Amino acid sequence: MTATLYAYAFLDEFVLLYPVYALLFADTGLSVGQISSLFVLWSLTGVLLEVPSGAWADDVSRRVLLWLGPLLGAAGFALWVLVPSYASFAAGFVLWGARGALGSGALEALVYEELRRLDAEGRYARVMGRAHAVGQAAAMAAMGLAGPVFAYGGHPAVGAASVLACLLCAATATRFPEHRAPATGGEGGDEDDGTGWAATLRAGLGEARRDRSVRGALLLVPAVAAVWGALDEYTSLLARDTGIPDAAVPYLLMLIWAGVTAGSLLAGPAERLGRTGFAALLTASALALAAGALTRTPAGFALVALAFGGFQLATVLADVRLQHRIQDGGRATLTSVASLGTEAVTIGVYGTYALLAATGGHALAFALCAVPYLVTATAVARGGKRG
Repeated sequence: MTATLYAYAFLDEFVLLYPVYALLFADTGLSVGQISSLFVLWSLTGVLLEVPSGAWADDVSRRVLLWLGPLLGAAGFALWVLVPSYASFAAGFVLWGARGALGSGALEALVYEELRRLDAEGRYARVMGRAHAVGQAAAMAAMGLAGPVFAYGGHPAVGAASVLACLLCAATATRFPEHRAPATGGEGGDEDDGTGWAATLRAGLGEARRDRSVRGALLLVPAVAAVWGALDEYTSLLARDTGIPDAAVPYLLMLIWAGVTAGSLLAGPAERLGRTGFAALLTASALALAAGALTRTPAGFALVALAFGGFQLATVLADVRLQHRIQDGGRATLTSVASLGTEAVTIGVYGTYALLAATGGHALAFALCAVPYLVTATAVARGGKRG
C-alpha cells in the first residue's frame, strides 16, 4: 500500500500549473480583485463540501473518492487552458475545491485503517510524513519543470502536463487496497432508518461532542494548519520585497518547500513529542517566522523555511493525534470536519492578511501572523499542566 500512497502523493502535487496559474489569470486580463475572489471561491467550495464528502467516504468506498477527485481536477485544468475566462477559472476552482474535499479525510482514513488491519497503526505518522514529503518534492519538481515547459509551449503545454498528471493520479488511486466494507445503504440510504451519509455525519459529530480528547484534537488541526497554509500564497510577494529580481523568486520558494519537506520527514521521530515539546515546536517556529520576515533580506528566508518546516511537522503531528483518538465509524467524517475548520480559518486569514499588508507591508504581516501560533502553544502547554 505504501508504494501506491507515495505514487499517489507525487502525482497529486506534480501539477505544472501551480507556479504559473496566476500568470494565466493576469494574461487573460483579470484584476487583482478578481483573482482574489477566485481564491475565496476555492476555499468556500472546500467549506461547503468538506464534511459531506467525509461522511460520504465513511458511507461508501473511499477508494472511489480518491480516483474521482483527480478526474475533477483534470476537468478544471482543461477548462482553464482551453477556454480561459473568468467563468472558466471560477468553474475550475469549484472543481479543484471538490477534488480536495473528496480526498481530504478519505485518504487519511483509508491509510490508517489499512495499517491497523496489519497491526501497524504505529507507523501512521512515519508513513504519512513520508507521503507529505513525496508530495512536496513533487511540487518542487513541478516548479523546476514549469519554466522550460512554459517556454516551449506556453499555457497549453503546462495545462496538458497538469491534466496528464491528474489522470495518472486517478489511475494510481484504483490500486489502493480497501478491506473496509462500505456502510449498509450507501449513498441512497434513508436518513430515517439510520443509514446513509447523513446518519454517518451525525454519528461522527456525536463522538466529538461526547469525547473531550477528540474535540481537542479536532480543534488543534485548524489552529496549526490554517495560518501558514494561507501565508504560503503570499511567499512570492514577501520574496519580491527583499529586492531580488522576479526571476530569482522561485529559488527562494524552493528553499521554503525544502524546509516543508524536511518537516514532513521528521514526523516519525517527532511523534514522541509530548505536549511541552509540541508547544516548544510551535513557539520556535513562530519566532523564526517573525524574525525571518522582518529581516527583509533573502538570507532571512532560511528562517522562514525553518518556520514552515516546523509548522508542517506540527500539522502532521496534529493529524496523528486526531487519528489516534477517533473510533472506527466516523474517521473520515471527523478528519473532514478538521479540514473544514482549516478552510474556514484560512478564509479569515486571507482577509486579515490583506488588511495587515495594506497598512504595514508583507514583512510585518508575516510577523504578526506568527502571533496565533504563540497563543496556540500557550494553550497546548496549559492543557498539559491541567492534565
